[in-house]
Amino acid sequence: MKRTGVLLLAVLPLLATTACLSVRTSEDHSRDNHSRGPDAKRVEEPGPLDAQVTLADPAKKELAQQIVASAENGTLDWRSAYGYVEDIGDGQGYTAGIIGFCTGTHDLLTLVEGYTKDHPDNALAPYLPALREVDGTDSHQGLDPGFPAAWKREAKVAAFRAAQDEKRDSGYFEPALRLAVGDGLGLLGQFVYYDAMVYHGPGDDRFSVGGIRAAALKRAHSPAEGGDEKAYLGAFLDARRKAMLDKRPGVNTSRVDTAQRRFLDEGNLGLRTPLEWKVYGDTYKVP
Repeated sequence: MKRTGVLLLAVLPLLATTACLSVRTSEDHSRDNHSRGPDAKRVEEPGPLDAQVTLADPAKKELAQQIVASAENGTLDWRSAYGYVEDIGDGQGYTAGIIGFCTGTHDLLTLVEGYTKDHPDNALAPYLPALREVDGTDSHQGLDPGFPAAWKREAKVAAFRAAQDEKRDSGYFEPALRLAVGDGLGLLGQFVYYDAMVYHGPGDDRFSVGGIRAAALKRAHSPAEGGDEKAYLGAFLDARRKAMLDKRPGVNTSRVDTAQRRFLDEGNLGLRTPLEWKVYGDTYKVP
């Protein structure tokens, strides 16, 4: 959000008895930040969003964050994750914050760098040299033992929580939304793109959003091209699921299979509430 390297279905059963508002653990979820490094190519974005109701509507955006948090944090209370920090063993160092910024995937470094420009005396600033050294690796060199405590301490500061929000929006939410609107997608499709952006990261290789989208477009036309929206989203989810499994065989794909696919099968292209879905065996409901 956060991501495990793999969730081998043969040996790690779904945590069906976990409460819907459970604390995230390293066995709960997986996001592949393959293309989130400093050299990642960005997905080309269409122009400004038009006047239609989009996921940027405050109520719809809140809903989107709740659904993402169910997979990323094991909770609907996404604001509870600002102080989250853990190495979940996925090869990307520490995972932290509301969508799982990682010490190994550049986005955590740029978050702390930007925040430190405006707040130079923050608790994380002393770790910037180490963050630069470990960027792109899973190393903790220079971060242990104090970095997790410093992150949690700084997460109590309103300005740092706002910085996390801004990084989430500028790096993931807004690019996904522009791309989805450009493809003629409604609210469900916009969410599908956003969740994919959070999990896979922006980029053009086959494991990133651009590559998944390209694979889907080979099978179905987007609504902007005159295609059927439900058919296109089905192709996109198929391509995304394949990318997840190709990258990490055995990974749990329930955020696609029993959440987004469920909404699609129900024909809920407008992401209307009430909603009910499952992720990693847990059931979530939004009235």
